[in-house]
Amino acid sequence: MTELMLAVMIVLLLAGFPMKMPLISAAVLGFLVYFPEMNMQILIQQMIGGVKPAALIAVPMFILAADIITRGHSANRLIDLVMSFMGHIKGGLAISVTSACALFGAVCGSTQATVVAIGGAMRPRMLKSGYSDSFSIGLIVNAADLAYLIPPSIGMIIYGVVSGTSISQLFIAGILPGLLIVVLFSAYCMVYAYRHDIPVLPREGWGQRLIALRKALWPMGFPAIIVGGIYGGVFSPTEAAAICVLYAVILEVVIFRSIKMGDLFDIALSTGAITSVVFILIAAGAAFSWTLSFAQVPQTIIAALGLEQASPLMVLLAINVAFFLGCMFVDSIVVILILVPIFTPMIKASGLDPVLVGVLITLQVAIGAATPPFGCNLFTAIAVFRRPFVEVVRGVPPFLIILLVVTGLLMAFPQIALFLPELAYR
Repeated sequence: MTELMLAVMIVLLLAGFPMKMPLISAAVLGFLVYFPEMNMQILIQQMIGGVKPAALIAVPMFILAADIITRGHSANRLIDLVMSFMGHIKGGLAISVTSACALFGAVCGSTQATVVAIGGAMRPRMLKSGYSDSFSIGLIVNAADLAYLIPPSIGMIIYGVVSGTSISQLFIAGILPGLLIVVLFSAYCMVYAYRHDIPVLPREGWGQRLIALRKALWPMGFPAIIVGGIYGGVFSPTEAAAICVLYAVILEVVIFRSIKMGDLFDIALSTGAITSVVFILIAAGAAFSWTLSFAQVPQTIIAALGLEQASPLMVLLAINVAFFLGCMFVDSIVVILILVPIFTPMIKASGLDPVLVGVLITLQVAIGAATPPFGCNLFTAIAVFRRPFVEVVRGVPPFLIILLVVTGLLMAFPQIALFLPELAYR
């Protein structure tokens, strides 16, 4: 059964169909061939049930908030803030890019929006300062991955819905791993700057730093709302998403006046188009996953791999490898929808913390966004920077190695991810 469904998906993908068609077609074919006596309405019910969880309301809300602030002034204010504090140290400009990506990722939750907003402003500055184009683009597309780990994270929302894991705990668990990546990326940027003798920028005075800080206080309210509100029990992640939209409108329309009220309609249309694609994928993935689960394919795969009695470490390794390879070729949401139900029995049997597993899966999804051949960040960079594919991927390997090191550290020291959730919810 699995072979037939995979064959259908591969053929349709190679034929150029969008991802939703291979998913739906494989699920329907598997259902008709192997369960001909069952009513097709069951499959339709599974698709509807896939988009029914209330937690998914947060997805279009975070997308809308990201669209609003991407078109506004928030990105430039965050860039000016980190530049005022980091620009004068060796590798400071590159470290500023990493820090700005982390801050903006915490504001918008979208890796592609981060590539556009931060990359568009910082790449020319890096080239002018002596950084190679391959290093600059490699840093931008990989530092943008921080938007997946530092809340809000659409990947974490999807994983939480599929696996039944607390989205609030997932959000908080992603903070320390995200900061660890910032530190390791910054260290590599300093090494690169010393090796290539990159000049430093003039030191900003404290007066200029305070001005930059004051201007950035409003955009920095986003992570304060999300993390502080959820951690303090003021509201749920779904409610936080709605509040972020309201805050984004007030910020960009009323305070910064970078967007007019009339522009919100076009932004909402853009959000609706993106949300429809995401929800169709979720519905199709729910039908596909149910078909596999009903046919007991996960149990068959686990038995074939000999992982029924595997140690927790081996289970984590298998999960990381599967998601790393899957996200290199297929949309991350699709990979989560397909693989999480397959690995769920294994996760429960091994006694692994689903929050830790969620952080590791989200990290692999983030890595996949900047990994050849089909990482979405790569193609966003190609479109925005107008550079060929080979040049865009040339600077990726050093940062990919760092991200894989972080994966190993999370597997060896789970408390990096679990410390804050345990502190908040004990």
